Amino acid sequence: MAVRLRARTGTRHHRVAFLIAPVAGALVLLAAPAGLVPGRLALAIGVGGVGLWAAAVLVATALAIHHRDGTFAACRGAGFLGMGALATGATAVVLYVEPPGAGVWLAVGVGLVTVFLILGTMLLPGAATSAAVRLRRAFDGLGLGIALGFAAYLVRPLRDTPYPTLACTLCAATGVSIVTVIVLRARLHRPAALRCGAGAIVVLVALSTVADLALWGFAGWVVALFGLPIVAGLGLAAEGGSRRSAPVSISPREQDLYLSGYPLLAVPAGIGVLAALYHLIAVGPFDQIAILLGITMVAVLTMRELLVVSDIRRYTGQLRTKEAHFRSLVAGATDLTLVLDDKLTVRWQSPAAARLFGLADSEVVGRTFIELIHPEDAASAQAGIEALLAGEHDDGPPALLNARLRDGHGVWRDTESTVADQRSVPEVAALVVHVRDVGERRRLERTLHKLSYTDQLTGLANRRALMRDLLEYRRRAGQQGTVLVIDLHGLAEINDSKGRETGDAVLIEVARRIGSLLADGDVAARLGGDEFAVLTADGAVLAYALATRIVTLLMEPYRLPGTIVELHTSVGLAELAGGRDSEEVLRHADLARSRARQLGRDRVEWYDTDVEIQLHRRMDLERELLGAVERGELDLVFQPVVSLRDEQPVGVEALLRWRHPKLGTILPAELLPIARAVGCTAELGEWVLDAACRHLSGWTGGNSEYWLSVNVAPRELLTARFPERVAEILDHHELRPERLVIEVQETWVAEDVPAIVASLAGLRKLGVRAALDDFGAGQASLSHLRRLPVDMLKLDQSLVNSPAERPVGPAVIDVVVSLGRRLGLEIVAKGLESTEQIERARQAGCVYGQGFALARPAPAERMEAYLDTHRP
Repeated sequence: MAVRLRARTGTRHHRVAFLIAPVAGALVLLAAPAGLVPGRLALAIGVGGVGLWAAAVLVATALAIHHRDGTFAACRGAGFLGMGALATGATAVVLYVEPPGAGVWLAVGVGLVTVFLILGTMLLPGAATSAAVRLRRAFDGLGLGIALGFAAYLVRPLRDTPYPTLACTLCAATGVSIVTVIVLRARLHRPAALRCGAGAIVVLVALSTVADLALWGFAGWVVALFGLPIVAGLGLAAEGGSRRSAPVSISPREQDLYLSGYPLLAVPAGIGVLAALYHLIAVGPFDQIAILLGITMVAVLTMRELLVVSDIRRYTGQLRTKEAHFRSLVAGATDLTLVLDDKLTVRWQSPAAARLFGLADSEVVGRTFIELIHPEDAASAQAGIEALLAGEHDDGPPALLNARLRDGHGVWRDTESTVADQRSVPEVAALVVHVRDVGERRRLERTLHKLSYTDQLTGLANRRALMRDLLEYRRRAGQQGTVLVIDLHGLAEINDSKGRETGDAVLIEVARRIGSLLADGDVAARLGGDEFAVLTADGAVLAYALATRIVTLLMEPYRLPGTIVELHTSVGLAELAGGRDSEEVLRHADLARSRARQLGRDRVEWYDTDVEIQLHRRMDLERELLGAVERGELDLVFQPVVSLRDEQPVGVEALLRWRHPKLGTILPAELLPIARAVGCTAELGEWVLDAACRHLSGWTGGNSEYWLSVNVAPRELLTARFPERVAEILDHHELRPERLVIEVQETWVAEDVPAIVASLAGLRKLGVRAALDDFGAGQASLSHLRRLPVDMLKLDQSLVNSPAERPVGPAVIDVVVSLGRRLGLEIVAKGLESTEQIERARQAGCVYGQGFALARPAPAERMEAYLDTHRP
């Protein structure tokens, strides 16, 4: 607002400054009618002073433009206007001085004023763009001025005037005509050009009138009054010529380049013809001056016509060149261009049609554009074009149509068309359609889309595709379904031992096996690494059966070139309706898979809230187990091993307990897998061994024959200095080696039989006995029994607890006990929970027994009391 106010204030001051000199000149001229100053003297002072002031202002403007722009052309207009103003003042002074031959001087002055004002107006910025344009406009105005003078002369107003008066009148008429043409066609700085032109016209008309009055003998105040328009015109020309206004926004076309820009050609010819006809009818023959004026008029019109012909030839050549360029561009374009009428009928197609689409003109021209489009895409294309036609023609963007177009070979191609409404353009007056073949781009897009949703190794869907399909499943009303997350165990070992190529081959085979079990509509995906997923529409029962079949099939050996490998799996299931969104459903299935992996290999687990609770419990236990020894949270309980002959204790087994301050007692079944997962089994085993030996030495003072058995994990057993550590603990607690029994689970022996044999042999050298725990639970028990240096077999409770109606159980016990006795091994029956089981073990030949039916596990203090009461 402040900037706008300052601009208005500056404009107001500019106008006030330009009013001072013209007002002063007008006051001097008005002094003549008042009788204060003679008329011609007032004219000389008023017009001469204002002319001198206008010349100074315009010349100063020209110099400022020259110094600012550094070019001479930009300042010529203001300079010539200034010379015209100065010549006007000088002509007024000539009227007052009246030198000899004053008429000639006046004619010369008016002529100079005319020339200067014409040049100044013509050279103003924006009045014309080139010398050729200025020349055409000059001839337009010159022809009109001579025609007007010719007509005025023939109808007698100028017939009897002296030659100076005739010259002044003709000069003024010519100048007024030329300036009018120039000003009306000025495009840049139009307000300033109109002011300059109006001022120049007023000056020429008034000055010519004053000169004629002076030549006719008028010398009083009447002459001074005609000086007022001259003063006003000089002020207006000076104000317009010195104004620095911003150019108006115009189109880049030059109007004079079109024949419609020449309406003035007919005006001078019409005026001259009418005046000549009138003169022939009313007066008669022409005199010399009339003939001279007529010849001049014809010559000027002829020159103007020659310029028009030259322009037409030049424009025609330019049009030919542009047309050739257009044809070459259209013919070599990669787009097909069609021109449609209001009924969408093709009226023209570009020459590129045959090269791009194999379409001849006879196949396209005359048919509607919709007929060329695939029927499935025709409705959307029609709607797009109608929407374009219903909008604004000039400002609306082109319509973009995606449709299939039939080419000349009958093949439907994917195309993208832009439809522009050019009906408002007179040269076009039609709809212009640019058709581009985008088939290759669409194929590339489809390929990229497929790649972005496909696992590159297996060809299954990837995680992104699975999430997309999960979302689609959930959007269907009443759609049931299940997500299975499958985790492979052992792939990392295959990659390490067999190489990445073998691992990739296994993954490909896994994908094939999973795909072979799926029904139509089911989606198999690889989530990454060794994780797969299946999305099925089946409910809970069928989904669980599918998961079981997947586990069974993936367990089968993978026979690859040069090797055979095996894998194990864990599968988690979650129903689609059980989660708020797809991410939560997949998370539920993954939690169930994690729970299945915790519970063992080749398991299938459903997600429920308990699963998540168990997982959080597992993570808390894993986090807190590492500091359990330092916090004193570990404890031991002891369960007696009893002789089945007299039911007297012969030994005890140390059992680990974790007394968690919040979760209570954690049993070994839960504790040991966690210890293996976090890698602290050796630390726990060493603590158990040391604590158990300490309790045993404290109970008996080292003189009893009770023996102590401790479970040892394979990782601890296979350490290089385990026998040395056992010897150190025995020495520290002053226990005889034969009183310690190291138990190794039979299911762990298969992990590394030679190393376990070597470690047990080292313990035997110390005098420590070894026991094979849970015998009968593994798959290769009898094959390892002869190789292992063990002294005792602890039978798995599944052998002893077989129902009585099944004859297989006792038969197996008999065989195992018989084999163990032949090998000189002591037999312990575990898990005896009833009198019948005790009797069955005794009849089978078991020497020792262990179980709730004989004695329950108890803390160290109670176990010490128990042993004291059963001391022989």
